[in-house]
Amino acid sequence: MHVVLVGAGIIGLVTAFELHSRGVEVTICDPDPASGASHAAAGMLAPASEIVWGQDPLHALMADSAALYPQLVGRIEQVTGKRPAYRQNPTMVIAAEQADRQALEELQQVRQELGLPSEVLLGSQARRREPALASNIAGALVFAADHQIDPRSLTAILVEYFDSRLVRELVTEVLPAGNGRPAVRTAGGRVIDADQVLLSTGLQQIPGTPALPLRAVYGDILRLDIPGHLQPLITHTVRGLVHRRPVYLVPREDGSIVLGASSREDGNEMVSVEAMYTLLDDARRLVPGIMDASLREVIARARPGTPDDAPIIDRIDPALVVANGFFRHGVLLAPLGARLAADLLLDEPPDERTAALGLRRFATTDTRRNLG
Repeated sequence: MHVVLVGAGIIGLVTAFELHSRGVEVTICDPDPASGASHAAAGMLAPASEIVWGQDPLHALMADSAALYPQLVGRIEQVTGKRPAYRQNPTMVIAAEQADRQALEELQQVRQELGLPSEVLLGSQARRREPALASNIAGALVFAADHQIDPRSLTAILVEYFDSRLVRELVTEVLPAGNGRPAVRTAGGRVIDADQVLLSTGLQQIPGTPALPLRAVYGDILRLDIPGHLQPLITHTVRGLVHRRPVYLVPREDGSIVLGASSREDGNEMVSVEAMYTLLDDARRLVPGIMDASLREVIARARPGTPDDAPIIDRIDPALVVANGFFRHGVLLAPLGARLAADLLLDEPPDERTAALGLRRFATTDTRRNLG
């Protein structure tokens, strides 16, 4: 079997790896692989500390996918000889002041109901573990099982591994299966036949495919270089609430810190100065030492969000599957999303989790009829 995957973000690349591991021939089409939201993402694998109200089904998917990461990393290392930058350091969620502590306690109730273990710390206890924390923080929770991976490391390994199977061109059309096999046409005029096509194109809409209910949610994210004499500034991934605004600091192996991230739907593709200032100001409230850092990079990327913030993984027609709309959780959900998409492409017995991720959940009666 030959599958053409349109889109080489982390979802497309990990799905290609999953298919290839099952003996499937793959071709991946993308003019600039791993340059979108995957390039900006901090890579927190944090099903417990990512919890928000009213998204219980999504939390279960996140926890299931996080549990698959050690196996995925091991398989990639075994096949490619290179290990992605996967760190199993715990996550500490901090309340900057008493009002934020109340919000933290409210969400802690949801975590307890879902059976997610955590450790409650006073501010003084948190500072003993992370001396760089501000002296006036109100409290913290520690999630030992919330880890991180550097998405740039993971995608770079897979892009190199699939180099001979990468077509670095934009797909402009998906052609119907006239002879029983579908095909895609690229901007350069190439027509690539396939047995199946997977669309993981983010916000790009390709003619000949159903429109997806996606919205662009922009995120601004910074990368900071910490002076050598201060490294490591922090050892936990630090997530915080400052005036109930979320902020995070993710320490990398080289001593740098990823600081993020805003969430805005203003249509501005450029970095927002207001968002950047707010992130820096909130982060210094938690970890004052970042004011000694140098700014290595600041970028903005759009994340494809659905109306319910859960992804769409669905078969659209006998030759076309879509895996899209992963919003803020594309990195975390990549292992599970890849398995579910690969099962659909190969007509494996359906996973019960896939039913809740179908496109039809957003459709009107007339649209459902058109989708079959």
